[in-house]
Amino acid sequence: MARYIGAIDQGTTSTRFIVFDRAGTIIASSQMEHRQIYPQPGWVEHDPQEIWSNTQTVMADALRAGDLTYSDLAAIGITNQRETTLLWDRTSGAPVHNAVVWQDTRVDPLVTKYASEGGQDRFRAQTGLPLASYFSALKLRWLLDNVPRARHRAEAGELAFGTIDSWLLWQLTGKHVTDVTNASRTQLMNLSTLNWDDTLLSAFSIPPALLPRIVPSSAVYGETHGVPIGGILGDQQAALMGQACFSPGEAKNTYGTGCFLLMNTGATPIASTSGLVTTVAWKLGDQEPRYALEGSIAVTGALVQWLRDNLGLIGSSAEVEALAASVADNGDVYFVPAFSGLYAPYWRADARGVIAGLTRYATAGHLARAALEATAYQTFDVIEAMQRDAGIPISTLRADGGMVVNALLMQFQADILDVPVLRPRTIETTALGAAYAAGLAVGYWHDLEDLAANWAVTETWTPTMTDHRRKALLASWRKAVSRSFDWAQSAIG
Repeated sequence: MARYIGAIDQGTTSTRFIVFDRAGTIIASSQMEHRQIYPQPGWVEHDPQEIWSNTQTVMADALRAGDLTYSDLAAIGITNQRETTLLWDRTSGAPVHNAVVWQDTRVDPLVTKYASEGGQDRFRAQTGLPLASYFSALKLRWLLDNVPRARHRAEAGELAFGTIDSWLLWQLTGKHVTDVTNASRTQLMNLSTLNWDDTLLSAFSIPPALLPRIVPSSAVYGETHGVPIGGILGDQQAALMGQACFSPGEAKNTYGTGCFLLMNTGATPIASTSGLVTTVAWKLGDQEPRYALEGSIAVTGALVQWLRDNLGLIGSSAEVEALAASVADNGDVYFVPAFSGLYAPYWRADARGVIAGLTRYATAGHLARAALEATAYQTFDVIEAMQRDAGIPISTLRADGGMVVNALLMQFQADILDVPVLRPRTIETTALGAAYAAGLAVGYWHDLEDLAANWAVTETWTPTMTDHRRKALLASWRKAVSRSFDWAQSAIG
C-alpha cells in the first residue's frame, strides 16, 4: 500500500506541494511564489499558465526532496485560493485572460448596480453571500463582457469557467469539475440544493455551458501519474478540516495573505445578521453536507508584504516581529488596511486604507506594530459577529497559517480576544485538510475520528492584558475603522 498522501496547496501568493504520512506529519514539501499583476489600482491578476507550471515544478521537487515517486502516494488532494476566476478554451486549454483574483475590485460598479436593484443581500437567501466584489459571479460577468468574443464563445460551449481548483484538475486529469466548497463561493450555487441555480445564472447573465460539474469534497475525480485525485476543498474549508473542527461551535483562524475565520455550524446553515457569510464546510462522499459561518478579512499578511515591498521598512516579512518588538506599544498608531475595501463584518467597498494617530513620536517600529495589531483587531471584529450569529461563545481559537510563527502577534491576539490561542503541531493545516479529504476518499484514513486523533497543540498563548486596557485599545481601533469609510466615492455611487 502507498505510504503517503500528497496535497497541492495553490494559494494567493505561492503554490506548494506537501507530502504527509498517516499521522499528518510533513514528509516533504516544495514551494514557489508567482507574480502578482496589478494592471490598474484595485485590479489584481494572476497568470494561470505560471500557476500550472509552478504546480508541476513543486510536485516534482517535493517528491525528489523526499526521495519519493508518485507510486508512494495513495492519493492527491487539491486546495486553492477561492473565488479567483478563470476562463479557458476547452479545445486548447489556453486561458483567454489572466485570472481575476479574489482581492480584485474592478467589479465595484457592478456591485453598486446590482445592489441598487435589490439591496446588498438580494442573493443571500440562496447563496449565503452578500453582493461584493469578492465572489466569482461578477468577476465572471466582467470577463464575459470585456474579453473580445468571450460571451459569444461561452454561449457556443467553446469556453470553460472555473476557480483555481477546476483549472488545476483540468490540467491534471482533463475533467471539468469543482467541489461544493468552491462552488459555494461563486454566488451561483444554491446552498440548499448544492446545484447551480438557474435564477442566479440568469441574474448574472452567465451561460450554463461554461460551468463545471459540482462534486463532493472527498471523492475520486480522476488520476494523474497513476495517482487518484481524491479531494478538493477551498483553502479555508481545508484549514477547518485540517484543524479537526468537526463539531458545531469549533472554530479556526487562518493567518495568511488575508485572515479567514470559520466556525463549523453542523448540518444546518445559519443565516448571518452580523455581516458574515454562510458557506459549505465540506461534503464527504455521499454524506450530508456540513456548513460553516465565515468572516473574511482581505488584508493581514499582505500588509506585512506591503511594508516590505512598497515602503521598504523591512527586508523580509520575517523581520517585522523584531521591528514591532522594538517599541513597547503601538504609540497610539492604528493601521486600517482597507486596500480593497473592508470585508466582514463591515462589507464597505468604499473604505480605503488609513493610518491614524500619527505624531512626531511615531517610528518605523510603531508602524510595524500597528500593522501586526491590525490583524488581531480585525479578527476580534469577526469573532464578535460570529458569536452573535451562532449564539455560541468561542472559548479558544485554533490558529494556523504563515503568521502563527509570529509570537508577538499571537500573544496580542490572545490579549485582545481574552481567550487562549492554540497553535497545532502541524501549522500547514490547509494542505493537511486537502490531504485528509483525498485520504478519506481512498480509505487511507477511515473516518473523522482517525483525523481528530492526529490533532495536537504545540503552543498556547494565554491572555494577560487588563480589561481596561483592552477596552481602550478596541475603542481607538473602532474610531480608526470609521475614518476609513466613504473614501472611494465611485464605489458607492
